[in-house]
Amino acid sequence: MLQSKSFLKRTKKGNAIKVVQEHYLRDDIWCSVECCKLCVQTGPVLSTSAMLTAQIPRPHYIVPDTNVFMNQIDIIEHPALHDVIIMQTVYEEIRHLSLPIYNRLRALINDQKKRFYVFSNEHHRETYIQRLKDESPNDRNDRAIRSAVKWYSTHLKKITNKENHIEVVLLTDDVGNRTKAQEEGLSAFSVREYVEGMTDTPELVDILGNSSNVEGDKKVPYEEHLTSSQITNGIKNGTLHQGTLNISMHNYLEAYTQIMILGRPCLNRAIQGDVVAVQLLPKSEWLRTPTAVVVEEDLKEDGEPKEQNDELENEVIESSQPTGKIVGIIKRNWRPYCGFISKKSVKSSATSTFSENVLVVPMDRRIPYIYIRTRQAQNLMGQRILVSIDAWPKNSTYPQGHYVRALGAAGDKSTETEVLLLEHDVPFQEFASQVLNGLPVEGEAWRVTEEHLSGRADLRHLNICSIDPPGCTDIDDALHVRPLPNGNYEVGVHIADVTHFVKPFTALDEEAANRGTTVYLVNKRIDMLPELLGSNLCSLRCNVDRLAFSCIWELTSDAEIVNVNFTKSVISSKASLTYEEAQILIDDTRKQDDLTKGIRILNQLAKKLHKKRIDRGAITLASPEVRFQLDFDSQDPVDVEMKELRETNALVEEFMLLANISVAEKIYSKFPASSLLRRHPPPTSTKLEELSNAIKPFNFSIEFETSRALAESLDRAVLPDDPYFNKLLRILTTRCMMQAVYFCSGTLQFQDFRHYGLAAGIYTHFTSPIRRYSDVIVHRLLHAAINPDKNYGQELVDINKMQKLSDVLNHRHRMAQLASRSSVELHTNIFFKGKIEHNEGYVTRVLKNGFIVLVPKYLFL
Repeated sequence: MLQSKSFLKRTKKGNAIKVVQEHYLRDDIWCSVECCKLCVQTGPVLSTSAMLTAQIPRPHYIVPDTNVFMNQIDIIEHPALHDVIIMQTVYEEIRHLSLPIYNRLRALINDQKKRFYVFSNEHHRETYIQRLKDESPNDRNDRAIRSAVKWYSTHLKKITNKENHIEVVLLTDDVGNRTKAQEEGLSAFSVREYVEGMTDTPELVDILGNSSNVEGDKKVPYEEHLTSSQITNGIKNGTLHQGTLNISMHNYLEAYTQIMILGRPCLNRAIQGDVVAVQLLPKSEWLRTPTAVVVEEDLKEDGEPKEQNDELENEVIESSQPTGKIVGIIKRNWRPYCGFISKKSVKSSATSTFSENVLVVPMDRRIPYIYIRTRQAQNLMGQRILVSIDAWPKNSTYPQGHYVRALGAAGDKSTETEVLLLEHDVPFQEFASQVLNGLPVEGEAWRVTEEHLSGRADLRHLNICSIDPPGCTDIDDALHVRPLPNGNYEVGVHIADVTHFVKPFTALDEEAANRGTTVYLVNKRIDMLPELLGSNLCSLRCNVDRLAFSCIWELTSDAEIVNVNFTKSVISSKASLTYEEAQILIDDTRKQDDLTKGIRILNQLAKKLHKKRIDRGAITLASPEVRFQLDFDSQDPVDVEMKELRETNALVEEFMLLANISVAEKIYSKFPASSLLRRHPPPTSTKLEELSNAIKPFNFSIEFETSRALAESLDRAVLPDDPYFNKLLRILTTRCMMQAVYFCSGTLQFQDFRHYGLAAGIYTHFTSPIRRYSDVIVHRLLHAAINPDKNYGQELVDINKMQKLSDVLNHRHRMAQLASRSSVELHTNIFFKGKIEHNEGYVTRVLKNGFIVLVPKYLFL
């Protein structure tokens, strides 16, 4: 059945054209109820073991409207709620309103235990409705949901008898929609009404989103935010400035966009990461800005906030800095926050069952305290909990939110690990069944066959080996070298062919894209790909055939590139070596086998490649890492030491860098507008000028007009009586650098592609597809580039999609780095707990009321 409508649309040139929209309706869309014999369906989702509550003691399915998902998603995610019907109308509205909520909803749909079913009411002949004259889109959608609920109610009466009759319940907090539903004879409840009837799970009342649970507080005179149109006009005419708010880790009352913002009133209810509109203050007010001072939020004994503005008023620096105030929020960046309940804010006794307002102290010091209302305050003391923000009225000192769930006891290592993963937005759930269904059906028995050789180079005869850290199971890369008759060398970098297993538009691909990267913690690894692929079928283990994507050069003895070739291949690594094992082979002159000779040649070529990079202006910075020895049973750290770097670390690095550059050049030649590349912007002057001023007493300065100038000035900064000084300076310089980022080539001019740190004109990531999704995309681009006749997906040439993907990958990559760093800090704190040691340290920053020290032995800062 076909519904169609036509309307006139004016083009950019002013011409009127007739547009006809067709909407197909069907009568074979099933209800997905387990006991239904009327619908022709496979794999029903909705069980006859439907919901039962004190409010509705009969079996029933839940149909939430859009606002319930938007405002009460934490309730919907609770394990107690199951057998939920999601109308297509609601599903599509959420997709357009909020991508994070949409992704959470998709996760629920994919969870077979929850039994969430999307019903295509917009294409069902008996539930589709047309918009009435003068009816708003919102009213039409509400009516569409009620129409579908009515159909389900009638349908269920046909397929069940009075004894086992299943009802359909509409959940809506829209009073008008609920009233109309009840007038039409439908079961309809507010979320609060429904949850209060779930007496077996009383904690759900605490999870209810609430934007009016705290009385006003006139102590902080927050200004009213400007409207969207006022903000837009202000940005257009230059009176307002747009930026992302970045709050200081040392001082929660000091923040920056491009403009400094000081104090609660000027922050005006903005939270870390919000996109805000800033109005510049009069120049006379630029003089009062804080020095480096630690300011931490605290409460009085009565639970009221302490005023911290006095500490700001007393701090004046010599030079003025543009200062402003936030006048509007362009985009909120709220997320669930981990924290703990402040003991000072709890008034109830241990036996109290009444709800009270308490303050949650977020683990992230940049986030303000959050008011929540709970009946479990005493039980939650000493626990890490997860909360969400609902609103921040202008008459409330702090934002208002609700309790989501308890995470576990504070100080427990597993709890604190979950906290750091949640705080850094790391997806760490188990892989869903839909994702695992995309793996080879043979499982670990999968083998390379003659069929796989079609279109691939057979390189199994070469002396290929991998060199990795000890215990590495996800081996992405391997190397080979062999002399050529003309005196040159053939050098190959062979990378795991992940794209053979991870195909576009599959659940496996979507999950890898969402995770973005593997996250390495001290005591565990959060994989981007299921273990079967990452640690087995894709991993380039020795003495087993594996599929690879190979980058093969002809190099002169001076490491000059004569030519480069790219090919899909089949390899068989002859050895899986650690850095230490490879170094031993290089140093042991008794070893003269072909594999060892090859590693020595690679080492010599790598040194020449490194010298060429340094001569081009590449910077040698210091980003040392620590290694923990963990107790076998408790997994607590028993020792910590600096990771030792050997020549073989640099050997692998140089050839991986060369491969990434070569691949970047190749894909850009084929896809100049849509290549996924990586750039490193030059540093801003502020931080490096501060560092340069700090080392002036040692008669050194830092030049940074170019990467070569920076590299040379770092090389000069050597103190003969302090061998660690230069390394410390390089560590501090690293922390002044900008972040390297992924980008789509069509969004920037070629001169902006440059990677400052590597002194490379063009760069990408190709060498780690097991642990980085960026490399998966680059493999697809490269495969399309070397096969001009091959059909490739439209997604490879879509600039907008490629840039959006770059933004996601940049976020995931940054959060993975921070999560790894937090894991090191957690285990460092556990290691030092109860210990008293005397170690040499370097003061790296002096604050007004504190200082920061780096301890070289442990890299503890």
